[in-house]
Amino acid sequence: MDGTLGFTIGLSEGVAWPWPIAVYLFFAGISGGALSVALFIRFYKQQSVNTPFLKASALIAFVTIALGMLCLVLDLTNPLFFWRILVYYNLNSVMSVGVIALSAYIPLVALIALFALEEEIRRLPILAPLLPLIDRLRPWRRASETLVLLLALAVCAYTGFLISALIRFPIINTSVLPALFVASGLSAGAAAAKMLAVGLFKEDRHSSDMQILHGAEWPIMFAEVLFLFMIIMSLATGNAGAQSAFEAFHSGSWSMVFWLGVVGIGFGGPLLLNFATGKQFSHSAQAFYLSGLCAVSGMMCLRMFILYAGQNFAI
Repeated sequence: MDGTLGFTIGLSEGVAWPWPIAVYLFFAGISGGALSVALFIRFYKQQSVNTPFLKASALIAFVTIALGMLCLVLDLTNPLFFWRILVYYNLNSVMSVGVIALSAYIPLVALIALFALEEEIRRLPILAPLLPLIDRLRPWRRASETLVLLLALAVCAYTGFLISALIRFPIINTSVLPALFVASGLSAGAAAAKMLAVGLFKEDRHSSDMQILHGAEWPIMFAEVLFLFMIIMSLATGNAGAQSAFEAFHSGSWSMVFWLGVVGIGFGGPLLLNFATGKQFSHSAQAFYLSGLCAVSGMMCLRMFILYAGQNFAI
């Protein structure tokens, strides 16, 4: 990262990253995950209409990436000079490569949101000036969706690559982290978009899109568990520094965040609501929203645990 922007902390021998970074990682994962899942379904089913799930995903993707970038900018040593990262690039820097991807991703997300929410925009006179822009860019919609799908997955992975550059911390400095962040982003992003699709855009909880999502959430959750297991085992069987870092999973305050937040709420909550409760309740609206909130909360706890527990154990 560029020292002129005050980004040198943590990469080699700096102080711990503050909370805005964890929030940024959360928002970026939600954004990339929600849009990736929606576009996967759109391409798989060859959809041509703006479904409630696509609308919800596009809206969530734009809002969360905007909030995430706000957190990132506010964390700069000199926030007013954030424009420099858009001008000066260092292709050997993880941050610079990420900024290039985000510079393309953010406007494309805004464009996809305009396409997806066209019906709502037409109903609001104050947004009428956007309609000529939508009509002009419509021929580029399919190409934009294909490109933004790739960028959305890259944004999910980038959040993992970003903090895995903290080479002094065994929990964080692992090649598995980007894959874990992609899986958790897909899971939590889909959960957030499902709740918004049903709550705001009146999607049927038993529609074909919802059934696809319900079928996909368990393999994605299994992938998350697998990647976490790989990280834990690499620490438990590693060198002295890695074995010391393994203590984060069974001692200290952050171990409670992992076991209660990540495992208990993030993994156990949806499982309990879907399989261990009565059939009537597990198919109710309350269980639907609770399951989604568990997935989103578990992702936030995972980001917090990885970032902060990881930095307690340096080589």
